[in-house]
Amino acid sequence: MKSHELKIYNSLTRQKEIFKPLQEGHIGLYVCGPTVYNNVHLGNCRTFVNFDLIYRYLLHLGYKVRYVRNITDAGHLVGDVDEGAEDKIGRMARLEQIEPMEIVQRYTLDFKDKMQKLNTLAPSIEPTATGHIVEQIEMVQEILDKGFAYERNGSVYFKTVEFAQKYPYYGQLSGKKLEDLLETTRELNKQDEKDHPADFALWVKAPKEHLMRWNSPWGEGFPGWHLECSVMSTKYLGEKFDIHGGGMDLQFPHHENEIAQNVGCCGVAPVQYWMHANMLNMNGQKMSKSLGNSVEPDELFNGTNKLLSKAYSPMIVRFLFLQSHYRSVSDLSDSALLAAEKGYRRLMEANRNLEALHAGGSSSGEHDKHIRHLIKEAFAHMDDDFNAPRALASLFELATEINKMKSGDIDLKHISGDTMESLKNTYHAFIFDIFGLKDETHGGGGNGEAGVVDGLMDLVIALRAKARDNKDWGTSDQIRDTLQKLQIQLKDGKDGTSWTRQ
Repeated sequence: MKSHELKIYNSLTRQKEIFKPLQEGHIGLYVCGPTVYNNVHLGNCRTFVNFDLIYRYLLHLGYKVRYVRNITDAGHLVGDVDEGAEDKIGRMARLEQIEPMEIVQRYTLDFKDKMQKLNTLAPSIEPTATGHIVEQIEMVQEILDKGFAYERNGSVYFKTVEFAQKYPYYGQLSGKKLEDLLETTRELNKQDEKDHPADFALWVKAPKEHLMRWNSPWGEGFPGWHLECSVMSTKYLGEKFDIHGGGMDLQFPHHENEIAQNVGCCGVAPVQYWMHANMLNMNGQKMSKSLGNSVEPDELFNGTNKLLSKAYSPMIVRFLFLQSHYRSVSDLSDSALLAAEKGYRRLMEANRNLEALHAGGSSSGEHDKHIRHLIKEAFAHMDDDFNAPRALASLFELATEINKMKSGDIDLKHISGDTMESLKNTYHAFIFDIFGLKDETHGGGGNGEAGVVDGLMDLVIALRAKARDNKDWGTSDQIRDTLQKLQIQLKDGKDGTSWTRQ
C-alpha cells in the first residue's frame, strides 16, 4: 500500500481524490445489490463485475476490506408510493400466484449463479432487507425523534424541504437542485398525505392487497426502498465508512435520499467516496425490451438471442466489461464480443507461453527495462481510478514481449531473473487475481493437465467428425450434448471444430 497512491473519482465532489481510508489498512465498502424480482439484468451484471474488480484490487494492495452488498427483497416499488405502486416482488408473486419469498428465493439463486459464472468474489456480508425490518423501524423512529419525519395515516415521510434548508448539500450528489425538483413534482394520488411533494416515504402503510407487511408503531406496513441501505451500511460499516458504490441510475433518488436519512438519523454524512458505474448499451443504444435489443445473461452464454452470432462464455463477457472504464458507457455488440474473445485468447496464450519461459541473463537490456516499465505502468493505471482498459493495454504490450521471447526474437540472455520473476508474478496477478479471469482455453493455463485435456478433446472431436461423416447423427448429438453438460462447447467453422469451456 505504501508504494501505491490510489486515486478515486468521487461522485460527490466530481473530481479524483487521493484515497485515504478512515482506518489505516482497513476499508468499508458498500454496494447496492439487486432487487430479486426477476432474472438479473446484464447491465446489473456489469456493475457488479466493476465493483468486483475494485474489491479485488483493494485486496491485492493489501487492504482488509469488509465488502457489504445487500439483497433487496422488500420495499422496492414499481413507481412512486404516491401512485399506489406495488412492491416489485409482491407484484410478481401476485401475478404468478405464489408466495413472495418463492420469488425472492428463485431470483436470488439466479443472481448468485450469474455472479459465480462471471467469477465475482462473494461479498463479506450479503444482508437482506427482510432480515433487518427491526433495525429499519428503529431508524425511522430515530428520524422521527430528531424531527426530520412525520407520520400520516400509518405512513411515515421524510421532511425533505426542512432537511435541505438545514443541510444545503441535499442534491449535491446527483447535481439536482431542490427548486427544480419542486417545479417538476406532479400532482399524485396520495399527495394530500404529504406536507410537501418532495417528501419521500420511510415507511409505507400496506393496503389490504399488499402481500409483504410487518407490524410497526404506525401500523402494518413495509419499509421504503431507500431505508434498507442506510440501515445495513451503518450496521455493518459504521455511521461513517469509506466507499459506497452502485449504478449511475441510483444517484437520484436512492443515494441522495440515503445521505438524507443517515444525516437525519445519525447527524453525519455516511460516505467518504461515492462511486458510480455507468450503463451498458447494446449496439450503441440503451438496452430495452421495447427496442427489441435486450439480451439476458443466459441468452448470451447460450447464444440463443437473435442479435448474437454464437454463444459467448462468461469469461468473454467479463473481459468485454473490463475493456471499458467503470465510469464509461460499455457497448455490447456481436462484433465487440468477437473482438473480446480474440483479446482474451491472446492474453491467455501469452500467459501459457510465459509460464514455459526461464530467464538466462544476469544483466538487463533494453527489453528488460521496457518490461519493467510496462509492469510499473499497469499498476499506475489501476491506481488511477481503477483504469482497467489502460492496464489491459499494458498487459497486451507485455504479451508482445512474451511472444517475442517465446519465438526467440528476444534473447532470454538479456532478461534478468528478477525481471522474469516480476513479469510472471505481475501477469498472473493481473489476469487471475485482479481482473478475475479464468483460463477456459485448452485445459486451463499450463497446469500440467493442458496437454492431456487437449489430446482427449482432439480425440472426441475426431470421433464426432467420423460419426457425422457416417451420418450417425445420434452419436454426434450424444457427444455434443454430453460435452454441454460438462460445460464444454463445440464450435463448427470453416477451419474445423474448436472447443471452449462455458
